[in-house]
Amino acid sequence: MFAIIGGTSLLETAIFNGWCDSVVNTQYGNATVKTTDTAVFLQRHGYPCRPPHRIDHRANIAALKELGARKVLAINSVGSLKTAIIPGTLIIPDDFICPWHVETFFDDEARFMIPAMDETFAREIFDICIMHTRSVRMGGTYVQTIGPRLETRAEIRMLKRFGDIVGMTLASEATLAMELELPYASICSVDNYCNGIHPKRLIMDEIFNNVTKNARTIENILDTFIGGNVT
Repeated sequence: MFAIIGGTSLLETAIFNGWCDSVVNTQYGNATVKTTDTAVFLQRHGYPCRPPHRIDHRANIAALKELGARKVLAINSVGSLKTAIIPGTLIIPDDFICPWHVETFFDDEARFMIPAMDETFAREIFDICIMHTRSVRMGGTYVQTIGPRLETRAEIRMLKRFGDIVGMTLASEATLAMELELPYASICSVDNYCNGIHPKRLIMDEIFNNVTKNARTIENILDTFIGGNVT
């Protein structure tokens, strides 16, 4: 079984219509999912939609493990820290930064893990993306902030020295998936330039419009991914 984790860009999608709704009870909390015989879709924000800083990542990833997921594809909306990475681009990140807030299942034991994105799975996802768009890049560093507000211009000036894109969820999910030995890869949809990267003032309506535009490409990619993994 494979898992797909969606975010705000998939809140209105119809791609999972007809999948069975269920609630998975874990020791960390409950997670609502949609399932078929071979796949599971999890809306990370839950129902009703929670803001990023209140997402129960441990319950989400634990639920996928309990359902028998063997790999996890995440869809993440991000802002660009580089003028060369324009809105509309898809990034398959190969590393992340989030030293200020580390999620873990290991609260009560001294266990250590060297985090690394799954290169083989990421390449598989990149090969699917390239079927649907030329605006896709393999590799990049994701910086996770806490949210729910966007970053200040001063914060962006600092972060752009170290990363390529900014979001609020990937590092937490990826770390927990790695702790449970679940291969994790992400398609990051660049929906805006970060605050201060572009001379034009950042406005929320522009971000929402770009999310809608990018969602169509993401849905086509997911159709291919799901079709290629159904046996």
